[in-house]
Amino acid sequence: MSGTKSTNMPRPFTILIAALGGEGGGVLADWLVDAATHSDFPVQSTSIPGVSQRTGATTYYVEIFPVRQAELAGKHPVLALVPTPGAVDMVAASELLEAGRAMQNAFVTAQRTTLVASTHRIFATSEKMIPTDGRYGSEKILGASTKIAQRAILFDMLSQAQKAGTVINSVLFGAMAGSGVLPLSRTVCEAAIRGAGKGAEASLRGFALGYEHAASAQALVPKAPEKLPPPPAKENLRVRSEFPGALHELLNQAVARLIDYLDVAYADLYLDRMRSVVAVDNETDGAGQGYPLTRETARLLVLWMTYEDIIRVAELKTRPERFARLRKEAGAQPGEPVVIVDFLKPGPEEFADILSPGLSDLIKTWELKRRNLGRTLSFPLRLQTSSLTGFLALRFLARLKPLRRRSARFALEQATIERWLAAIKRYGMATRDRELVQEIIQCAALLRGYGGTQRRGRRAFEHIFDSLLENKTAEAQKIVELKQALHAARNAALANPDVPPVPPAATGKPVVWLKAG
Repeated sequence: MSGTKSTNMPRPFTILIAALGGEGGGVLADWLVDAATHSDFPVQSTSIPGVSQRTGATTYYVEIFPVRQAELAGKHPVLALVPTPGAVDMVAASELLEAGRAMQNAFVTAQRTTLVASTHRIFATSEKMIPTDGRYGSEKILGASTKIAQRAILFDMLSQAQKAGTVINSVLFGAMAGSGVLPLSRTVCEAAIRGAGKGAEASLRGFALGYEHAASAQALVPKAPEKLPPPPAKENLRVRSEFPGALHELLNQAVARLIDYLDVAYADLYLDRMRSVVAVDNETDGAGQGYPLTRETARLLVLWMTYEDIIRVAELKTRPERFARLRKEAGAQPGEPVVIVDFLKPGPEEFADILSPGLSDLIKTWELKRRNLGRTLSFPLRLQTSSLTGFLALRFLARLKPLRRRSARFALEQATIERWLAAIKRYGMATRDRELVQEIIQCAALLRGYGGTQRRGRRAFEHIFDSLLENKTAEAQKIVELKQALHAARNAALANPDVPPVPPAATGKPVVWLKAG
């Protein structure tokens, strides 16, 4: 406090808010300032803008001096502009990863900080960029909150906001007030919301839900969210008669997905392929461990065989359950129209993939020549799926599903799958090394998505097989060396798909230095 040496005055109450774009973090900071002003407390708020949406959060810092202006006798406290690690009383995060970042940056301490955060996740750009599962573990953040924070109030605030028909910031504000730590009464907090005007009633409903949840005994740290089991699939007769019981649930789910993707014959092909993998698992003594190799192969193979093409995308986007889900997310009432616009960017290669191999090769060769000249036919497409014209256009593409078996992409995928399965069987039967087989199985993770992502992954896959698994020189190396090389090559390809994962063999002649004569 300026102009005084007294040490009896209370210190400011410090609040750090981490919110994503569009979640009303700035409005929440304004509510806190208004509530503190109504309480006659000195208050100061600063913000550090982040980048848009999930690529970064906007941070707001608020300091409230919990002594009324009338009691200060004209003196004014000196309030900080930025938070100090270890000196924050309350951290409020609108999403779980933002809470984790606050803990990582030492803004949450067991001696002082109350952590108020939502447990839902909005995936970061860095999580989406990784070709495999790049999600950060929510369980680690939830577990750390009990050890790092003095008190943790964590629950799914997004669902509560949707229930109230409002934005998550009002629920977060209610949870902050309901914690009992904030030096502001519920009355002044609600008055600050009313003073904002538009949308106040919905915001008050969200505030009440957050307040009641935080004030209840159930507002302590929840357990890590349990993974919901998939809905039971109809039992397949072949699965029941030809495979061990430990694999039935997984294979039944896979069969149902494949029938939905194409037809029963395609599901039978999947089961034929899986029988050879079970044999490899038995050869490496996998039965006693629950068939781990078969399980991982079954998971990756069904994803591979149900690859995404424009037929599949069109089919999924026009399913009734999708329209019902989008209406629910938009909060539409019965009879209320909802406009759905899909943004697509199909290139010539994607259209060529569903054509016959010969015609596909002609189109791809033509497009490659255009690309080398700096020209391409790839362009963004804005399609109103909720309109009759847009819906029928996608349904026409979806109706081409029976022709998929004759397409160029189908032939390519099946040939590559057989190449992968042959390597699993060959190395599994010959070496009986489970770790080596697992490395080969994981190579399927390189082939994902569509368009440029799919093409880069395929180049990496073929490079690994050509250089390591189907090369006589490479096959002669020791098993330990082969496992290490496979692991390193696959990780390199996942980290940077544009760089060849295995350095090409040297083909140049040695340089011989001669003395000048």
